This record gives sequence, structure tokens and C-alpha cells, in this order.
Amino acid sequence: LFSITSLKYNSDLQQDIDSETSGHFRDTLMNLAQGTRMEGYADPSTAAQDAMILWEACQQKTGEHKNMLQMILCNRSQQQLWMVFQEFQNISGQDIVDAINECYDGYFQELLVAIVLCIRDKPSYFAYRLYNAIHDFGFHNKTVIRILIARSEIDLMNIRQRYKERYGKSLFHDIKHFASGHYESALLAICAGDTEDY
Repeated sequence: LFSITSLKYNSDLQQDIDSETSGHFRDTLMNLAQGTRMEGYADPSTAAQDAMILWEACQQKTGEHKNMLQMILCNRSQQQLWMVFQEFQNISGQDIVDAINECYDGYFQELLVAIVLCIRDKPSYFAYRLYNAIHDFGFHNKTVIRILIARSEIDLMNIRQRYKERYGKSLFHDIKHFASGHYESALLAICAGDTEDY
């Protein structure tokens, strides 16, 4: 992905992140861009330790704690983070997303929440992003296009299912309601739909 980005835009993604962002938001993006997340590894004995570090990071909010928080969220495997989030709930009595929203703000907070939501259920996260793009931002075209195209051959069917379960109307219905013309036709063709969606 990064080599494709470099070839297409004659620019290095990590250099752009470094020059265009700052602080812990930048550090977290850089960590994600390096692609160092572990795969398929889960260790119950360290899940409680990681959860305690996350809890302390939400309480203390020092630079060191923020670094530890982003290192855990960016580098632990998905399986490991599932256990960490459960241990966090056990330790704090609070959901990790609620804790992050209470303790942090701005782009750093938004990025941390996005990481957690993607780890938990990626189709639900994209359904949430699509709903916001369609309803809350006056049909934010770029976001809708980007998600539909990027996920069309990966998990768009699952995203459509989560969308309907969560919001009561199908993605197909909402696109048809808010878009128009050839643009609408193109989006609906990508989205596809069942008879019940019309």
C-alpha cells in the first residue's frame, strides 16, 4: 500500500504524516503506518497487564501513558486486544470507548476510538461512518465513495447488514433517498441491493 501511495502521488506516506500532523496523534498514525501489529497471537497472562496500563493511561494522561496506550492499541494482535478490552471492563467497570471519550479529546481521541471500533467489528465501524457521512454531514460524498469502493470486494455485504440492523433502513435505501442522478446510479450499482431494499 505504501509503495503504491509513493508511486501514485510521488510522496512518502510516513513523511507526509510526519510533516502534516503533530503530537501523539502523529505518533499513533506513524505507528499504524509502519504496520507492526502482531498477527494471531493472544496471551491471557498479559491481557490484564495491558488493560491496567490502558486504565492508568486514561487516569494519568501523561505523555508516557499516552505513548503506552497507542503502542498497545497499534501493536497488539486483534485477538489479544479482544481480551485486553474485556479485562479493561473488569478492572474499571467501564467500556474502553467510554473511557477514551471521557479522558481525551480532539483527533487523538477520535483515532483511538476508531482503532478500538475497528478491532471489535470492522463492518459495524464502516456502517457507522457511512451513516454519519449520509445523515450528519449533508451526504459527505468523498467519505461515501471511499468506503463503498474500498470495501466493495472485501466486506460490503457485512457492512450493509450491520447498517440495516443498527439504523433500521438499508444502506441502499438511504443512498437512494439522499443522492441523485448518475451519481446515485453509480453508488447504488456499487452498493447493490436486495428486493427488500427498494
